[in-house]
Amino acid sequence: MLGLGSLALLWPLAHLTGLSDAIGQLPTVLTLAAVVAVVWIGSVGLGRVPRPVLTLTLAGAVYGAFLVVLSRVFGMRPEVDGILAALVAAFELGRSTLLGFLAGLVSLAVRNLVARR
Repeated sequence: MLGLGSLALLWPLAHLTGLSDAIGQLPTVLTLAAVVAVVWIGSVGLGRVPRPVLTLTLAGAVYGAFLVVLSRVFGMRPEVDGILAALVAAFELGRSTLLGFLAGLVSLAVRNLVARR
């Protein structure tokens, strides 16, 4: 879960390496989201993870927590502070957890498809 959640580190890496400046903000977001989804679904769906939905739900929560911390450390939204920052953090954590849950369902479907063959 920690390893999958640590893929959130791709965001600051894309900014530090200049990838987001080179290809643009929207392509960077779409590319990184696709990379994370493929790694999560592929590794859990094709691996021997005992509880894929729970694993990716928790990985999503870890991912969201990393994003919240990284946002504060790198000052990505300096105008957001106080209660608004707490709301943004709660939204990010909830969104990432939900996306992890959905990825877990897809990885379970992948596992079932592979097992039939």
